[in-house]
Amino acid sequence: MVYRQPMTRSAPAPRPLAARRPTGPLTGTCTVPGDKSISHRALMFAALAIGETRIKGLLEGEDVLRTAAAMRALGAWIARDGADWLVAGRGVGGLAEPEDVLDMGNSGTAARLLAGVLAAHPFLSVMTGDASLRRRPMRRVTDLLVAGGATFLAREGGRLPLAIRGRASRCRSRSRRRCPRRR
Repeated sequence: MVYRQPMTRSAPAPRPLAARRPTGPLTGTCTVPGDKSISHRALMFAALAIGETRIKGLLEGEDVLRTAAAMRALGAWIARDGADWLVAGRGVGGLAEPEDVLDMGNSGTAARLLAGVLAAHPFLSVMTGDASLRRRPMRRVTDLLVAGGATFLAREGGRLPLAIRGRASRCRSRSRRRCPRRR
């Protein structure tokens, strides 16, 4: 029996990081495997961005498709382009009041994340889900958002359906106004 030790290569020494003032907007490409949690966030961030976002590797399960439908109902343009998804965002504070109830199906992640997005928009919206989602409490999310000025009307325990009256964001990107610095 012959035993061989694995060959090892020494990695180059890490370089120290340097911080610089930005010279322009953040741009770039990031490729990650399809993931439900990341897919919800990708759709929401793209809807809140100004301009067109191309999403590659979006996980196309029912929960993520509910998020896409909700963002469309809020005014973002979303379409499939082959294996990619294109989203034309409305900007922070630029989403529109939905004409109907936002049905999140069984997606607790989408409901919790979307509650935060809706809390930053000055209109009334109602979110619901399937029987399972309507049994889950949302109070741990809504209590934090109330502190930011949003109001919520929900069933006992903060359960869905949830009516949300958001408060205007201090940072409306559509107006190109710079966000105030936090102290």
